[in-house]
This record gives sequence, C-alpha cells and structure tokens, in this order.
Amino acid sequence: MQSSETGSPKVRYEDIESARETLKDVIRETPMDHSRALGRITGSTVHLKCENLQRAGSFKVRGAYVHMASLTDEEKAKGVVAASAGNHAQGVALAASKLGIEARIYMALGAALPKVQATRDHGATVVLAGNNVDEALELAARYAEETGATFIHPFDNAHVVAGQGTVGIEILEQQPDVDTVIMSIGGGGLLAGTAIALKEEARRQGRHINVIGVQAEKAAAYPPSLVAGKPVSLDNVATIADGIAVGRPGEVPFDVIQELCDEVVTVTDDEIAAAIVFLLERSKMVVEPAGAAPVAALMTGKLKELGIESESIVAVLSGGNIDPMLMQKVIQVGLSSAGRFLTVKIALRDRPGELKNISRIIAENDANVTRVDHSRVGAGLTMGGVHITIDMEIRGRDHSELVLEALREADYDPMVQF
Repeated sequence: MQSSETGSPKVRYEDIESARETLKDVIRETPMDHSRALGRITGSTVHLKCENLQRAGSFKVRGAYVHMASLTDEEKAKGVVAASAGNHAQGVALAASKLGIEARIYMALGAALPKVQATRDHGATVVLAGNNVDEALELAARYAEETGATFIHPFDNAHVVAGQGTVGIEILEQQPDVDTVIMSIGGGGLLAGTAIALKEEARRQGRHINVIGVQAEKAAAYPPSLVAGKPVSLDNVATIADGIAVGRPGEVPFDVIQELCDEVVTVTDDEIAAAIVFLLERSKMVVEPAGAAPVAALMTGKLKELGIESESIVAVLSGGNIDPMLMQKVIQVGLSSAGRFLTVKIALRDRPGELKNISRIIAENDANVTRVDHSRVGAGLTMGGVHITIDMEIRGRDHSELVLEALREADYDPMVQF
C-alpha cells in the first residue's frame, strides 16, 4: 500500500489480490443468484451477490480478518478493540477467534440483541455503551489509547478496504459480463474496495463498469461530501438500515469513491422495507435493511433516473443480520409500501349494523380484514361517535383505491393510516 497525495493510504489492486490470498479458507465465496423478478422490473439481467450468506452474516469479516492478520505478534498479544452496530462486531469477533486474538467490542445501548449475542458467541467481550455507533467508536478509540490494543475501524482503514475489495474480484469471476454493480454505502469501505477491483479489470478490458452506491435518505453523508470534495458530517442520522447509519465518510474510502464511483443515490426507509419483503417473497432471501438498499434502488428506477442503460447488473446483498422484531415491523411497512396492506380509520355513529355494513363492503371488494379496533373515546369524537381502525390485506394500489372508493360511495370517510 502506498500513500496518496492527501496522505491517506492508497489501496491498489495488488493489495486486494493479496487480501484474497489471506482470506483463502477463511471466508465463503458467496453465491450469485439470478433474479428474474428484478430483471422484469429493470429490463436488464440482474444477479444478486449474496453476502448475506457470508460467515457471520455479512461481508464485514473480509476486511476485519485482513486487517487483523497484518498485525505483528506483539500487536496481536495486546488484543483488538472495535465498535459496531453489529455486522463489524461479528466480523471482528469471528476473525479474532480464527487468529487467537482477544477482542473487545463496544456496541451502542440500542444494539439488536441477536447481533450482541452472536458477537459474544464468537468469543468476544461485548461492552454495551454509548447512545449510537459514533459514541461507541469514541469509547473504543479511547480504550485503544489506554491499553495499547489495536483499534479495528469498520471502514476507514486501507487493510479493511482491501479486504472488502475481494467482493469485486468474485463478482468479476462469477459474472464476467457485468456492466453495473450497485451496493449500499455507509462509511464506504465496501464500495471503495469493490470499485478498485471493478475499475481495474474494466481498464484492462477496455470497457466501462458502472459502480453505484446507495445510501438511506436520512443517513446520506456521501452526496454532500462529494459536492464539498471532502468528508462532511451529518447533524443526525435516522434510518432502519443500521448497517449503513454512518454520519461521516471515512477518509480512506472517500478518496477512492470520489475518484472511481460513478454515482451515489438515496432510498427511503419505506422503499428499503418493500425491498426486504420483495427479497423474502421472490428470492427467498433474508436480508437486513442495509443489504436491501441496492434492491430498493433498482425497484424504484434509480438507474433509469441516472440515464444508465445496463444489460447485466449485480446488486450486492451486503448482510442478512436482521433483528426478528424489526423484521416483523418491516414486513408490515413493506407490504403497505408495496400496496399489499391497507389500514384505514373511520369515524361513524355508534349504532347497530355499522361495522357489519363496512365489513360487507370490504368483503364484496375482495379485501381481507386482518384486524379491527373499535374505540368510543379519543380526540375528535363526540357523544355517540366511535372510531374503527381496520387492517386489511389487498392486492395492490389499484385494488386499494377500489376499496376506498367503495367505502366513500357508501358515505363513509376512510382515512388511510401509515
């Protein structure tokens, strides 16, 4: 690795090739799954690079292991420390167990319990502290200064970027004709490393491969940073995609992404939720919100908005570590976003037969009621009035409008709830 003009370590293609040799017999070469359903949406051939099936459930073990394998015996003896929302934690813990290194992981107080337990199961010491990942990172860095342990950064490190770049080499081997690769981006380690591998191979072949990053709309630090020409911090971050909930790009990956990445787009949490449900139904894949972000971008036509015409697309499913409690909520939001689930609130007179009449209208229009809540008290209610809230399964947005119009024609005023 060499230094760039900015002083940051510069990751070369040769470093990624070396990282791949280091990872031999440590990680899985994850499969490439053909998605006909996404192909119909995009008008292109689409494959899914299934890093959700990687050891520890995400690509993170690649970079963590490469960094930790580069440590001297003296550094290994002092142990390592890291901070994470979950995926990097599990990657570091797994790598540490493989290399015989003691690992201490700081995780924010709200970290998903399955991710906390999985990290402990790999043998790491987990410390729950800080209100968010940034605070946990500060605590981990402080611990490293006080004890001499090596701080394993989740993305802002040249060894980590090189390790993540091995995803790019695998993509090229598994899908040689790929002309667009789209993946989620938080701090930028995965996108940077993969971009180096893809762009170097494209240069050698005399062709172009589009490299597209996807961020959650309310955790998108890269668009303003790219405009400013340097990493810019967000005031706050709020998204269900905890794996990419990063408020400031890393210096090392930013230099690469600024030079090699073609575009960075954003998607909403509702769009991510719809993508998670889509992947469950159509590809039988359990994918966490960060991993589903690229699919959300494809489903919402982001490539067409950019004017990118592609024949062969690869979307990287970066991880599959989703909390079952979040999955329960995501499924409901995703179904609603996809026009498959409708909740309405209706004010009516408290008299016999009203609920029966509303149920008949819904049934006659082929919707299926799944829950009814009946309330006689609440804001906006007068004496003799009630509110009913009805959840129902529907067949899409057109069907939703049909049901709503039928209720209106019967002199009801359904208010759609989100």
